[in-house]
Amino acid sequence: MAPVTHVVILGGGPGGYESALVAAQLGAEVTVVDSGGIGGSAVITDCVPSKTLIATAELMTEVEGASELGVKFGSVGAGSAERWVQVDLAEVNQRVKRLAMAQSADISRRLERDGVRVIEGRGRLDGPERVVAEGRDGTAETLDADAVLIATGASPRTLPTAVPDGERILTWEQVYDLDEVPSRLIVVGSGVTGAEFASAYMALGVDVVLVSSRDRVLPSEDADAAEVLEQVLVRRGMTVLSKSRMESVTRNGDEVTVRLTDGREVVGSHCLLALGSVPNTADLGLEDARIHTDDGGFVKVDRVSRTTARGVYAAGDCTGVLMLASVAAMQGRIAMWHFLGDAVAPLDLKKVASNVFTAPEIATVGWSQAAVEAGEIEADVVMLGMSGNARAKMQGVRDGFVKLLCRPGTGIVVGGVVVGPRASELIHPVSIAVAESLTADQLAQAFTVYPSMTGSIAEAARRLHRFTD
Repeated sequence: MAPVTHVVILGGGPGGYESALVAAQLGAEVTVVDSGGIGGSAVITDCVPSKTLIATAELMTEVEGASELGVKFGSVGAGSAERWVQVDLAEVNQRVKRLAMAQSADISRRLERDGVRVIEGRGRLDGPERVVAEGRDGTAETLDADAVLIATGASPRTLPTAVPDGERILTWEQVYDLDEVPSRLIVVGSGVTGAEFASAYMALGVDVVLVSSRDRVLPSEDADAAEVLEQVLVRRGMTVLSKSRMESVTRNGDEVTVRLTDGREVVGSHCLLALGSVPNTADLGLEDARIHTDDGGFVKVDRVSRTTARGVYAAGDCTGVLMLASVAAMQGRIAMWHFLGDAVAPLDLKKVASNVFTAPEIATVGWSQAAVEAGEIEADVVMLGMSGNARAKMQGVRDGFVKLLCRPGTGIVVGGVVVGPRASELIHPVSIAVAESLTADQLAQAFTVYPSMTGSIAEAARRLHRFTD
């Protein structure tokens, strides 16, 4: 009988629990050492909570535009009580935390059902093939491993001049303890996290100021998409301070003051810091195991998730590859498929679909127009506004577009952007086209429902048609 392979995984987030499920499926004995709760920050303090909050914000955004569709709010009939729409933030946050813990419990049950052992505690490497797990009760257990996967995630970045207090100065992990709607929220950082929370809290009725050190919001996203979003945010009442760098954040009673490097001061009731992330890689024994990290502390990995130490893999935010739960999960699966000898394809970031959950949403996949303009790839680009889409008109949608990129000559679709409601769902046909190297003609010739938002994707693809000899 062949010996059982033992896999030890540090961290129970998407990179950890997905790799554990794959390893168990392939017959390995699997132990997960986790200190923050199964599901990791993605489930407990980040993706699931934030998107649950945003679900409420989405409903409020729809209510805001209801009058255009003939729906009125207010007094109905003589003598009736006035009706209005408001948000109970305490109840919203209770639901957020309840759903997060329920999702964590679901994943834990799945791991248990598949025979994965979970140790609640902190793990560290004692060389490349041994892990020391320190339990919550202070006991330590040494685990010999044929393979180790590091999936310890990352934490919100803070600065000595802007220290969170969990009450008025907050990271994105601390906002779910708020019981009252902020009277004025200052969001520092206009990347994906900052833009999402700024958009969500504005929809909940909060006066929001967004401080951006760059010349536009979402500096790493498609420029046309970012421009549409910023126009919508400003139109709805948000104050966007571009080219404004935060120097410090201080609290005085129930007020916070954000001081900018040019001397200006912005005063509000709360401040949300969205300054990026730092990897949770300290005190893991990486150096002793000869695992290389970059200058930021992120673990260096190749496209099959291998580190520089034999038999040690890494996945998720601690690698800094592309900080998405979907990428973390795929890195973890790839690591186990590779180590345990199953069929595996290296990670291809040009096939990753991502979404910014603002209002409107921004979804992207594949190559970008910026890459085309920089000469990294040759591609034809077409952009089609949503304003002419029949379904968009019915739903009162005015903002948004579809953008497709395809290779000249072959017509193969290599990228796309969708801006609009539920863009996270609408990007899927474009994602399939990119993943399977479909041509614009093939995408155009697939039937779409009329009327539907996806009709704009097919129409954009038709506009990329090229006659050939």
